[in-house]
Amino acid sequence: MEKRIVRKSVRFFGIVQGVGFRYKAIRAARMTGATGWVRNEYDGSVTMEIQGTYWQIERVISELQEDRFIRIEDMDVRRIDPVEGEKEFRTQWS
Repeated sequence: MEKRIVRKSVRFFGIVQGVGFRYKAIRAARMTGATGWVRNEYDGSVTMEIQGTYWQIERVISELQEDRFIRIEDMDVRRIDPVEGEKEFRTQWS
């Protein structure tokens, strides 16, 4: 299994606010050991920066896609530079 640490910026579109998205993202990330942050955007989308192995990141996104209240219609995913020393996954306020 790939152990290399990567960081992705993901913008989620669809029914992603008011459905427990941030709570679910935090819970899933902490369960997998991924770090980063998640926040609601003014346009109704949600932005997440997540850092971990490919497996950790894919597991978190899968958890969000499998939720019965969240409806992800589109995602904009970019790979970005990892953040050294980050210890947790949290909500970031706009």
